[in-house]
Amino acid sequence: MKALWQIFRRILREQRVSLIRGAFLGFVVLAMGAALLGLSGWFITAAAAAGLAGTGAIFDVFRPSAMVRFLALGRAAARYGERVLTHDATLRALQSLRLQLMEGLMAAPYHRITRLRGAQALNRLTADVDALDGVSLRLVLPVLAGVSGQVVAFFVLWWLVGLPMAAWIFIGFVAGSGVTFWRTARKTVPLSRRAEAAGQALRARLIDLIRARRDLAVYGRLQDQVETTLEAENRRLALRRQQDRAERRAGGALQMLGVLVSAGALGLGLSMAQSGTLAPSFAALAFFTTLSLAETIAPLRRAASDLGRMTEAARRVARDVAVPPPMLQGTAMMHGGPLRIQSVTLNRGVSAVPMIEHLSLAVMPGETVALTGPSGVGKSTLLLAVAGLHPVAKGRIMIGDTPVLDCEEAVLRKVVTLLPQRSALMTGSVADALRLAAPDSDDETLWQVLEAVQLASVMRARQGLETPIGVRGDALSGGESRRLALARAMLRRPAVLLLDEPTEGLDDTTAMRVLDGVRGFLPHTAILIAAHREAEVEFSERIVPLM
Repeated sequence: MKALWQIFRRILREQRVSLIRGAFLGFVVLAMGAALLGLSGWFITAAAAAGLAGTGAIFDVFRPSAMVRFLALGRAAARYGERVLTHDATLRALQSLRLQLMEGLMAAPYHRITRLRGAQALNRLTADVDALDGVSLRLVLPVLAGVSGQVVAFFVLWWLVGLPMAAWIFIGFVAGSGVTFWRTARKTVPLSRRAEAAGQALRARLIDLIRARRDLAVYGRLQDQVETTLEAENRRLALRRQQDRAERRAGGALQMLGVLVSAGALGLGLSMAQSGTLAPSFAALAFFTTLSLAETIAPLRRAASDLGRMTEAARRVARDVAVPPPMLQGTAMMHGGPLRIQSVTLNRGVSAVPMIEHLSLAVMPGETVALTGPSGVGKSTLLLAVAGLHPVAKGRIMIGDTPVLDCEEAVLRKVVTLLPQRSALMTGSVADALRLAAPDSDDETLWQVLEAVQLASVMRARQGLETPIGVRGDALSGGESRRLALARAMLRRPAVLLLDEPTEGLDDTTAMRVLDGVRGFLPHTAILIAAHREAEVEFSERIVPLM
């Protein structure tokens, strides 16, 4: 529930005025509904009693009938205003929440971003945020309006009818609906959580099926993936059916509660009227008011059904919206220079287990240094630390005279460029992919960098710079995608270039030509390579083994 309140506070902070007005109109709707039925019951009964007593000719029918019309029209207008205000405010708040969620995901630590699947991020931005519209519309505002309506009705009935009648109606509705909500939530919360998990599994498996359909078909696993996707969908539908049954039972229980409280109010009113302690018209007022107060507990049915889904979505969104402080908060300027790693200790992931201890290293401008060692020894982690994407447990990393952690993020990105093991290519042309790094580059510069990475002849044989690269670079081979990502990094012309497996997917001859092209295009750049191939080691001027 804590996460739900966090999300509601964010929504309230975004649209405070509209939500307060909408909540007030929601209360007005319930109050006018209760007053309308109560007044109608009193009016009909009082008019009948006046007719039986022979005083119907002098009974005032104009003011009560005018009030009935006013309440009926006013209730309809208030309901319309409440719907417009609350729904508009909620949709605007969720729009802002989506942007905050995206900012939070983008600012998350690197180790967490690498574990975040594309389908998961998409689900946070769509399904999870969509589920949160019920926090205000189906949970908080209806409950507040219902409780307020019950409290006001209690005091009004106490004043007009008497304490026993008011207490019976108030306690019956509040206690009965509270028990019904609690019992329903106990059943539906785990069901809705499991249904949401099944829905997420369905989306992830379906996206995997679409993206990897060719590989799945080649290896004969396409039908297996289809079956696992359908299995998740069948499980989701089965859980939704159980949840719907529980919701219908809750609705039936709330209706029976309304009937029970209304019957009790009717019996108590008849008893009081027969004993002469209450006029029949006011007994009718109490009974009809009780009928209308059943509207105050009706929203609990849907709220109890969706509580688990909303809670899980709120927990995930609240965690991701809480933007972590950026790793680089300094304001120092950086103008390049040698890369110095001074007695650095790096821990594995977010644990306290050291991966690299007391490492010292210097890479001068124009020098190429290769990091070697078995897989998992920390070569990639060290590159992340130099790029400011992995925390340094001890020691410091400097470029020129400026520590990396003291440098502003935007400035550091102009000086240091990292080519990780996996680089993303978006749909578009070769020119689009390259200009993502250097928007002002002319065609001549783009051809120069393509020539450096041995891609110029390949692209000329196709459509030149307008060659489409497909979704996620699917139109290119693995080696071509890798070289295009390398060319994009080179266009940044950084003072320090960090390369992780830069020649993956290339033969040795092409790998050496590409590395020579990198150095020719960036003659004064300090290059640090996480070397996994002999060609990368042979190209480097110095080798630093990590054990």
